[in-house]
Amino acid sequence: MSGILIATAIVGGVGLFIGLFLGGAAIVFKVEVNEKEEAVLAALPGNNCGGCGFPGCAGLAAAIAAGEAPVNQCPVGGEEVGKKIAEIMGVEAESGERKVAFVQCQGTRDKIKLDYEYVGLQDCRMLAFVPNGGAKSCNFGCLGYGSCVEACPFDAIHIFNGVARVDKEACKACGKCISVCPKNLITLVPYSAKYAVACSSGSKGPVTMKDCRAGCIGCGICMKNCPSGAIKVENFNATIDQEKCTGCGICAEKCPKKVIIVPNGKAVIEG
Repeated sequence: MSGILIATAIVGGVGLFIGLFLGGAAIVFKVEVNEKEEAVLAALPGNNCGGCGFPGCAGLAAAIAAGEAPVNQCPVGGEEVGKKIAEIMGVEAESGERKVAFVQCQGTRDKIKLDYEYVGLQDCRMLAFVPNGGAKSCNFGCLGYGSCVEACPFDAIHIFNGVARVDKEACKACGKCISVCPKNLITLVPYSAKYAVACSSGSKGPVTMKDCRAGCIGCGICMKNCPSGAIKVENFNATIDQEKCTGCGICAEKCPKKVIIVPNGKAVIEG
């Protein structure tokens, strides 16, 4: 009987020691919880898309709580989430217009020239290893194999007639399509943008005209006729400053190649 009592005492003593040790360790190594960070994380949409530039929603929440990121940094949550986080942080949310992705290309199958018939893996990123970077003569155009479609977590981008197109209502501006496009022809534009140049070619006019019937030739007619000075031509390609653009439509009307269009919408002038 005495042996049983001794064993019981030993087991009980060991258990008590372990309990005290773990309790002390919990106090010593206790991680302080930032209540604001937890509240911000709960307010974020939880997509973990990385469009904010941080490693997921937890990373953004920590940055906002530490004052290292603005309260409206989340592109998916937009203005509504920004306001909620602003209340949590006790600051005013900066007003910022929603942005959407825009594909700078109109080189559909009926408008482009092919150097050869490509048969292989349907992945835009893989075409960097094939001759000329793909079958299209234009080295700047959309390859049309949908790497951006696979990357989009919101089903906001699809391939139509060989070119990617964005659904501006579904797009959350997370930037995943931008980072995956090997041609770097996807950019962000304001949701309310009236016009944008749907071409990213850097070739001289004669080369562009030979390769694609829907390419900017850098003629500068749009720039010369823009009354607000919103257009500039560099590297044989026109770009529109959205802050200066008044939406008058003169550039779209004057463009001889009809590459100035309503972003993610129907072209104003059909060519």
